[in-house]
Formats: sequence, C-alpha cells, structure tokens
Amino acid sequence: MSEKSYPKVDAMRIRGNEVLSLIRRKWLQLTPEEKVRQEYLRVLTNEYGYELDQMDEELEVTGRGSGHARADFVIWRSAQDKLDGKNPLIVVECKADNVTIKPSDYGQGDNYARLTGARFFVTHNSKETKYWRVVHDRMPKALEEIENIPPADASDREIEELLKRLKVFKEDEFADLLHQCHNVIRNREKKDPAAAFDEIAKILFVKVWVERRMREKRQRQNLFTVEFLDSQLGENPIDTLFIETKNFYRVDQIFEPDEKVNLKLATVREIVRLLERYNLSDTSEDIKGIAFERFLGRTFRGEIGQFFTPRSIVEFMVQMVDPREDDIICDPASGSGGFLIRFFEIVREQVMADVDRQYREFKQEVEKKRLSNGKRAQLLSEKYEELQKTINLHRKGSRLWNQWCYLRITG
Repeated sequence: MSEKSYPKVDAMRIRGNEVLSLIRRKWLQLTPEEKVRQEYLRVLTNEYGYELDQMDEELEVTGRGSGHARADFVIWRSAQDKLDGKNPLIVVECKADNVTIKPSDYGQGDNYARLTGARFFVTHNSKETKYWRVVHDRMPKALEEIENIPPADASDREIEELLKRLKVFKEDEFADLLHQCHNVIRNREKKDPAAAFDEIAKILFVKVWVERRMREKRQRQNLFTVEFLDSQLGENPIDTLFIETKNFYRVDQIFEPDEKVNLKLATVREIVRLLERYNLSDTSEDIKGIAFERFLGRTFRGEIGQFFTPRSIVEFMVQMVDPREDDIICDPASGSGGFLIRFFEIVREQVMADVDRQYREFKQEVEKKRLSNGKRAQLLSEKYEELQKTINLHRKGSRLWNQWCYLRITG
C-alpha cells in the first residue's frame, strides 16, 4: 500500500484552557486526555485521509444510557455509510500520556469494536499506538495485533491484505528470521559468522531508529522498506539511514564515527524485505533477548564462549531480589542483558504505576473542589506536565533516567 498525501486540516485550535473538537464542533476543556484525543484526530485526518463527516467522537456503543461505554472515535468507510447506520470500520481508544495502557484497555477497545461490528481498533497515547484486528468469529480477548490501520481510500483488497499482516515478532519467529538474515549475508558476501553478525546488528539498529522516528514525528511513512530504498538515489541508500542512526546513538558510543554498512545493495534489499513487515520496537525485550540467545547458540555453538541463563531462572532470581526503585544491580557477565533488562522492566512498571496513581489521586481531589471547568483543566494539565518530566527517560535526573543509568554504569 503506497503512501499518499492528504489535505491538511488546521492546527489544533486552543483557546486558553479550551480546545476545539472539530467533530463535535464545540469547545472542550483542555485536559491531558482531551489533548491526546484531539491531536490523534489530526493524525487520522492528515496522515490517513479520513474526513470529519465519516467519524464520530465520544460515541455510546452499548445503547442509550450507557454513559461509561463511549468510544473516543468511531470511523466509517464513508460518510454515507455513517448516515445509513452501517457497521464502522475502526474504533479508537485514547489514553492520557501519563496513563500506562494496560491489557484491560485492549480488551475494552476490543469489546467496543465487537459491539459496533468494526474490523479494526486502535489503542493510543503519544507513547504508544497499537493496531488490532477484530476477529468476530472468536470469543472476546483473542486479540491479534497488526501493523497498521487502512487509510481512507484503501480498497477492499488492501484492507484484507492489511488484516493479514501481524506486526510483532513471536519468539521463534524472530530467532529464525535472524538466522535467515545471517545466512543471506554469509552466502552473498562470504563473511565469517562474527562479521555477518556485526552487519545484522547495524541493520537492526537502523530499523529501530526508523521506528522511533516514525513514532516521535507521528509519521506513517516507513523508511525501512524495499519500496523506499528503491525510490532513493545513490549506490546504497542504507548509508544515509545508517548515518542518521549513528547520530541518534552517538551518546551511547555504539558505533565508530567512520563505521559503515559493509553490504551490497542487493544484500541490504533482501534483509530489509525479510524484516520490513515487523515492528522491532514493540516486540517485548524478553522475546528479543530469547531470540538473540537462540540465534547465537545456533550460529556460534559456544565458539564465542557465551552460555545463557534460561529465562525462567532469570525471572525467578530477579523476583527473589525484589527490585525497587533506586536499587543498584551489578551483572559482571551480562551477556544479552537478561537480568538487567528484566530488573529495569520491573522497576519501570513500578514507577509508571506510581505515576498513574499520583495522577488519579490528584484528579479525584481536583474534581471534589468547586472550580470552574477552565481552572480544573489548568490544574490537571500542570500536574500532567510535572509527572511527564519524572518519567522522561531522556531527561537527566528523571526517575527512569536515574534507574537506566544505574544499569548502564554497573552492567
């Protein structure tokens, strides 16, 4: 499905502590939740091409009187389908950025999509956006993640193809794919196993950088595709992407300044073709770690002297330690980082849960007070901004930054 340009709507309109809902044609209080929703509306119109008259907002999906069962956005194939009362195509659930999207939110969106007969649903805040296919012939909770939702002008065939494209890696799938990429390099470039592995690592870092760039800039165009590479000039377009990737990771000093991707264009194209349909960033750290270990075990078979602790043992040992924020962990033989990563994941979950709790308690206290809607929205927004700073991984001194530094320094 090729990328297309759509007419841009005006920037989000803000008036003091109010934001304009273009769908409902009314001014709403600029709470953190409402800001996320109205920003994503611009993504749906600007990036996907949906018109305002083929969408609805804050729509009751379980019938009259069910005030708590409201979908943030419901999208139909066309404005006429909406007028005719046909089933919608997509249901969207938005959450504030300080709220961690939990499995229960996926289930909620799934239920809304089933109630409306939608084929897709989206869970979104600025930290993560996930796309799901709705399998109507199975019991609820059988969620299947896919790589994207269709644009407004997608054909029936393109929609069917999109529904088949699962996004995140399964454990064995990633290990097998790493092995395939390794064999491509070995067979075509005649490199030794270690050199081939180094080249795979460079390509994987490029892929992760592209995915992060897409998320941060809220771009739908994926630069990590064969189609994009073929559209670029130059002997090997991956070089340009790798330069930007090195610049992104320069503080981590992962690559040498003059380091390059030492592969022919045809080899790069084949590796990109194998990897492009997957999202590496949203694949869990645990699955990536296990796949990495299995790949190394199959490829080198002990030649590099690495023997990995089974993940069940890692989980048991880390849980026994009972990690807490500000704890320091030292793993002098970190290997693929299984202990360090699991330690950080547990502490991150604790920090995010604490931030969620702080925001909910603050919101409850604010709602008890006799305040104007504008003042209430102002207080919630200020608290939201304050909490965001504490969980910004790239902000020196934040709770997550401190914890990550403990791992990097001692690991």
